Amino acid sequence: MPANTKPIFPLTPNIAFSRMTAANTATDGTGTVATLFTAGADGARLDKVTLVPGGTNVTTVLRLFANNGGVTTTPTNNSLLKEVRLPATVASATQENGPTIELPLDLALPAGWRITAVLATAVAAGWHVTAIGGNY
Repeated sequence: MPANTKPIFPLTPNIAFSRMTAANTATDGTGTVATLFTAGADGARLDKVTLVPGGTNVTTVLRLFANNGGVTTTPTNNSLLKEVRLPATVASATQENGPTIELPLDLALPAGWRITAVLATAVAAGWHVTAIGGNY
């Protein structure tokens, strides 16, 4: 017998963002991380993450982690979700600084869980990272 026959939808928008510049070479979600999204008391749905370059940057890798609500300094609280290569970008007053990258995620998260992110190498102008979803 089906346990859930009615779909649920987010009740309250949950949008968070960070401007990331610092390097973190750890691949286990520890060290200096940016918290991009925190699920509310009834859980949440994370639809996507967008990345927009802030100007001139070197090539790097963005790593997204799911955190179970515990401290990020404990590796077993973190799970690597996705890695994406971010290209070198150049600041310009007449055109885009670089590509806008959209990462569709469509994740249902338990209450208190977080999505964190790190950059593998430091970048000068930074990447504007926005998580878009909603709380149940």
